[in-house]
Amino acid sequence: MIDINLIRENPKEVQKGLRAKNSDPSLVDKFLELDEKWRGLNKQFDDLRAEQKKFGKDDKEKAVKLKSELKKVESDLSDLDKMRQEVLHQFPNLPLSWVCVGKDEKENKTLREAGQKPELKDPKDYLTLAENLSLIDTERAGKVSGSRFGYLKGPAVLLEFALVQLAMKTAMEEGFIPVVPPVLINEKSMWSMGYLERGKDETYYLPQDNLYLVGTSEQSIGPMHMNEVLKAEELPKRYISFSTCFRREAGSYGKDTKGILRVHQFDKVEMFSLTKPEDSEAEHKLLLSLEEKLMQLLELPYRVLEICSGDLGDPAAAKYDIEAWLPGQNKGKGEYRETHSTSNTTDFQSRRLNIKYKNSSGKLEFVHMLNGTAIAIGRMIIAILENYQTEKGTILVPKILQTYLGIKEIGI
Repeated sequence: MIDINLIRENPKEVQKGLRAKNSDPSLVDKFLELDEKWRGLNKQFDDLRAEQKKFGKDDKEKAVKLKSELKKVESDLSDLDKMRQEVLHQFPNLPLSWVCVGKDEKENKTLREAGQKPELKDPKDYLTLAENLSLIDTERAGKVSGSRFGYLKGPAVLLEFALVQLAMKTAMEEGFIPVVPPVLINEKSMWSMGYLERGKDETYYLPQDNLYLVGTSEQSIGPMHMNEVLKAEELPKRYISFSTCFRREAGSYGKDTKGILRVHQFDKVEMFSLTKPEDSEAEHKLLLSLEEKLMQLLELPYRVLEICSGDLGDPAAAKYDIEAWLPGQNKGKGEYRETHSTSNTTDFQSRRLNIKYKNSSGKLEFVHMLNGTAIAIGRMIIAILENYQTEKGTILVPKILQTYLGIKEIGI
């Protein structure tokens, strides 16, 4: 939810932001029309209340008439406010001023490439490698759960927990508090995080309980502090969470149908921060630096993308992605695939959640909220399998993970 005063005072700037996000700029005029009527009716209601207070005991007839008028105006005011809020909730967060303007993912900007791509004679894709070494079983998962599910087995499971430990340790050194959150959340929480106006078809919903399965633990970490006023000295408040995540992948028909690159259920370690508004851009860079640090510790080649305005989701005002180089993809030619993202949602989510802090002048202000992938387990295992494969079909274990696994090579 964006600031109502911003729409009232800078309608053209808001329209510009909506266009940049491929959203309907006419939302501004729709909102302002309803808002003007609502404010006018509000004044009428206040005037009637003030008049009502002037009546004495002998003004019963006028008082009854006025009471009836007030009831009617109050009902109209409630209806109008509901309409006004419905339009307001269709506004996505506006992109920050420095975000590059573009229509879709084709216009994202590559900021840098890092790491050394492995020199492989005949690179195999991760699924071929994993099936040969009995690390991933999608065929049996298909019998049990259907498509887009998989079993991790043997050393792949050890890899998962090694990656979790590495991510936790790295983030905790920067003051992140470890959390294992619930994966079922109520409608208020999911709506407040900005995932129901658009993207609802991606979520799993349990109608009997009116609960949603999270698609990322950000959706359950953000609402932890709903309706709270945080102390300024508490900020930034940082969390590192581990959870299983669930997505329908409704818009990915025919894409990545085999293997575990795009699945309905996956595990992820997620970073989440609450900050003062003036600190959120620096915090965003910190989250990105930690993502890059993890890639560097794992010695995986990657590139960093600045996401253009048209490719930002509703809650995000700015976003970076990291894509790992996967040498076995694209028929052995290799390609980059997304493994991390980090977003600054500014006060879009905190307004819905009503999370504030008291600033230096004693005024209550909404916090800014940010999220960032530490480790998306399945995709990181894929990157390790493809980049650390050997000609004999085994997988070298990244040096940073060898102490966790107790082995240097998988498959010998």
